[in-house]
Order: sequence, then C-alpha cells, then structure tokens
Amino acid sequence: MNEPIEHGRVPDGHQLRNTSVCMLFAHEPYYPLPARISTSVVAAACLLHPHIKQPDGMRIHRQLVRGRRPGEIVPLATLTQELGGGARWGEVGDWEAVVVDLVRLFRSEGCDALTLGLPPIERALLCSGPDSTVRVVDPATQECTSNGPQDRTAVLDQVRHHLAWAEAGGSLWPGDHLLRPPNTRP
Repeated sequence: MNEPIEHGRVPDGHQLRNTSVCMLFAHEPYYPLPARISTSVVAAACLLHPHIKQPDGMRIHRQLVRGRRPGEIVPLATLTQELGGGARWGEVGDWEAVVVDLVRLFRSEGCDALTLGLPPIERALLCSGPDSTVRVVDPATQECTSNGPQDRTAVLDQVRHHLAWAEAGGSLWPGDHLLRPPNTRP
C-alpha cells in the first residue's frame, strides 16, 4: 500500500489524540504545492458550522456520529452503504452540497482539515463501501489485482496515523459559532 503523500510519518510511539469522530471524503482535486489534494478529513462537528448547508449538515452529523467510537474516521462511502447504498441519502441531506461547503470552509481557514493527496487505488478504496473490492487491470499484461476490505482498512490505518501526526498539538478545530444539533441540551 502506498502512503498518502501530503504529510510525514507519525513519530514512533505517538498515540492517537483525537477524541471526536471524523469524516473522510473525496472531492474535486485542487493543487497546492507539493501535492494534488483530493481527499480530506474533518471533525464531525464541522457539519454543524453555520457556513455548511443546513439542516443537511446537522442530519449528516447525526448519521455520522451515531454509534461511533471516539477517534473513529468514517468515510462518506461508509455512510452511503449504511443508507441503503445511497438510496436513503434523500432522507438525510444533500451530501454533495455539504462536501462543497466543507471544502470551501477549510480552504478559507474556517476550520481545520487533514488534506491528503492519495494515490488512485487508495482513494478508490476509501470511495468504495467497506465490503467492496477494487480491481485494477494492467493494460500491458492484462493482469488483474484485487484490493478488498483488508486493503481499505490498511489505508484507513495510514490516515489515522497521519491524523495523529497532524493533531500532535491538538484536535482538529471544527470552526467557531457551531450550531446546536436538535435534541441536545445547552
């Protein structure tokens, strides 16, 4: 498995510090040097930011954090699978508009994000459901390589290590003036 190219290695013995659930999603690439960024991780609380399409952000947040462990990184593709392969996204929200808003938010420094330039196979694994297989055919030899759930887990482990490295000074900042999700106490 190739490593993401945006960040360095996690120092030996470094422990995960993230105590909140995070969302990982792919988006249209943009080009800050030195990498082509096309995948990002944000704290789930970013979905509660007032610059995110609402109430969609709140409903996606509720779906994202329900039953998750602290520090878990949940790819958007996992939510899609949980929502009947995407058939129930209409009940939750417009994930495409929310992703556009999230990219705009972190690019304008309204929240923190771990941005990654993942190689194509790793990106494809994270954009596929947890039980999916990504097959790659070498056009020269016609040899087929299959990458399955264990490979996806390995890529998520790499992302966790990169997140731990990025969060060495503190957790991802979700932004200011976050909205309160419905049915929560002040």
